[in-house]
Amino acid sequence: MKELIIRESGEKVYNYISQFTDVEDKTNLFVSTTSKFNIENQPANQFKTITNLRRINDIRYINKFFEAVNSKLPIGGIFINCVETYTLRKRRILKKFPPVLNWIYYFFDWTLKRVIPKLPITKKVYFFFTRGMNRVISQAETYGRLYSCGFSFIDEKFINNNLYFVFKKVKKPAFDYHPTYGALIRLKRYGKNGKLIKVYKFRTMHAYSEYLQNYIFEKNNLQEGGKFRNDFRVNTIGKIMRKFWIDELPMFINLFKGNLKLFGVRPLSQQYFDLYDADLKEKRLKYRPGLVPPFYVDLPKTFKEIMDSEKRYLEAYDKHPFRTDWKYFWKAFYNIVFKHARSN
Repeated sequence: MKELIIRESGEKVYNYISQFTDVEDKTNLFVSTTSKFNIENQPANQFKTITNLRRINDIRYINKFFEAVNSKLPIGGIFINCVETYTLRKRRILKKFPPVLNWIYYFFDWTLKRVIPKLPITKKVYFFFTRGMNRVISQAETYGRLYSCGFSFIDEKFINNNLYFVFKKVKKPAFDYHPTYGALIRLKRYGKNGKLIKVYKFRTMHAYSEYLQNYIFEKNNLQEGGKFRNDFRVNTIGKIMRKFWIDELPMFINLFKGNLKLFGVRPLSQQYFDLYDADLKEKRLKYRPGLVPPFYVDLPKTFKEIMDSEKRYLEAYDKHPFRTDWKYFWKAFYNIVFKHARSN
C-alpha cells in the first residue's frame, strides 16, 4: 500500500497521510476515485479512516461523495482528501504561462470553470460536457461542504499545489439541497421572539460559507468591530461590496416585509448569537432586529463593548421606543456620513 500511495501521489503525500492513518491496517480504506459508487460499495462501520487520493475538483457530485464517506465511517472516523483551491490554481496558471498571456488564460479559465458552473442557465450545459472534471473550487466552499456533510476540521497541509485536509465525522450530514449559490442569498437569522427569519443580502462569501462560522471563530477569533479576523470566506468582489454597503441593499426587502425595522440590533446567525450573554440574548429576542445597528452610534471595538452597546440601546428602547430609535438613527447617520464609520 505504501508503494501504491507513493506511486499515485508522491512520498510527501504518503508521509503526511501516515501521520493520521496506518496504511497497512485493513480497517483503513484507501481509494483514488471520483465516483461515489466506489464509496457506497464499501461496507459500513468497517473502516476507521477513508483516504481518497483524487482531488475533489474532478468529482461531479461533491456533497453526495462526502455524504457517502460519512455513511461508511463511525463517529470520530477520519476522512482525508485533497483539493486544488482557486488561489492555488491561479498561482499555477500565472506561473505556467508568460506575462499578459497568463492573465488572459486565467480570465477564461475562471469564467468557464468557476462562474459558469454556478449560473442556473449554464450549469447543466457545463456539467453535460465536462462531467464536473477540473472544476475551480475555493477552500471556503470545500470546508463548508465538509461541515455541512457532518465533518469537523483536524488538520491541513499544502503539498504539490494541492491542499490536503483531514476531517473527522462528528454527526450525520445536513443534506442541504438549497445552498446559497446565487448572487442574492437568504440567510437564516434570529428575529423577534426567537423566530428564524430569512435576511436578504447580496453574496459576498463563497458558497457554503455559512457552515464555517464556528471554524473561523476557533481559528481566528474576533477583531475590532465584532467581525472575524482573516475571514477567508469573503471573496474579492465581496470586500468591495461590503465597503460600500452594497451587499446590504436587499435587506430593504425585509424592512418592507416587516421582520426588520429601520434601527435595531443586528439580526444574528445561531453561531454568533450563541456567543452572547444569556441576559442579552433574552433582551434581543423581545424586539425586531434592525437594518442600522447601535454599532454606528457607539463605535465599539471589542466584542464586550458591542454587547454593552446593545444592552444600553435595548434598555433605552424598552422605556421609550420611538424616541430612542429617532435619537439613535440620527447619531448613526452623522457617524456614517461625517465620520465615515464602518463595521468592515
